Amino acid sequence: MKRLIAVLLSLALLGWLISDGRWQSLGEALARLTPGVILIAAAGFALSYLLRALRVYDEFRHDARGRFGACIRIVLMHNAMVNVVPFRGGEAAFPLLLRRTFGTPLPRAIASLFWFRLQDALVVGMVAVLVWPGLPLALRIAGVVGLIGFAWGLPRWARSTHNWADRGALAGKLAKLRDAFGESTRHARFGWVWTVANWSVKLAAQAWLLAALLATGLAQGAAGALGAELAAILPIQGVAGFGTYEAGAAAALLPVGIAFDDGLRAALALHLFVIACALGAGALAWLFPNAGPAPDVNAHPDIPPSSSSKSASHS
Repeated sequence: MKRLIAVLLSLALLGWLISDGRWQSLGEALARLTPGVILIAAAGFALSYLLRALRVYDEFRHDARGRFGACIRIVLMHNAMVNVVPFRGGEAAFPLLLRRTFGTPLPRAIASLFWFRLQDALVVGMVAVLVWPGLPLALRIAGVVGLIGFAWGLPRWARSTHNWADRGALAGKLAKLRDAFGESTRHARFGWVWTVANWSVKLAAQAWLLAALLATGLAQGAAGALGAELAAILPIQGVAGFGTYEAGAAAALLPVGIAFDDGLRAALALHLFVIACALGAGALAWLFPNAGPAPDVNAHPDIPPSSSSKSASHS
């Protein structure tokens, strides 16, 4: 049912686009982009990719052993897959690429991906709480404090000693996932720094491009960019994000005086630019495979030792 709704959302966007000659208006919006605007936006996306690669390198520095270029390749290929594979299926590329490139165990890579995405959601959510129009100051403070408390407490809960492994087969599997997640949150030294820096650059680049498409100010562009990114955390996504991305941006642009149709058109143009950058960068990464010997996938255990077993060995 979720996939059917996702397909219908994307078809609704396509139907809107082909009605009343909106193809032509989309072309007119893209024609407003000067070479300077395009270069600045592309440079912003490139810097965002670099910051994401630094986050991966920081997290997996012991596996990477100095191969930062391989981390860039993983990020670019993963980003391309996420942008084009329907229903977020491209997320599977990240743990598979880590295992193939560095020999990273799949549970460790999956737990790290979950932590990355959770960090992304917390940062975007915090920005939304801070800038959402009409929100009372007390709610802004409560929202920020709640998100910071959650971000601080969850890793410590995952790394704390537990006895889940002794509670049966299902609890034992959950214990391994909890331990893998706790291990992932332990490794990154500057994870939050890379996350905040990445989203600052990414949102600024999208805001810049959206403002140029709408011929409006950067504040309006920032509202639309934030709305588009918030739509990415919805439980139902359009095919390759088409439909939900544009609707999120257009809805966020309404309070700042941009008509819904105009917001949809500009957001679609922005989305096409984002996907073009992702595919172009991913194609370049695919053309340049990693140098050096293949990793030994048996060099690490598939599951890190549980917190309970660690405490037992220490005692």
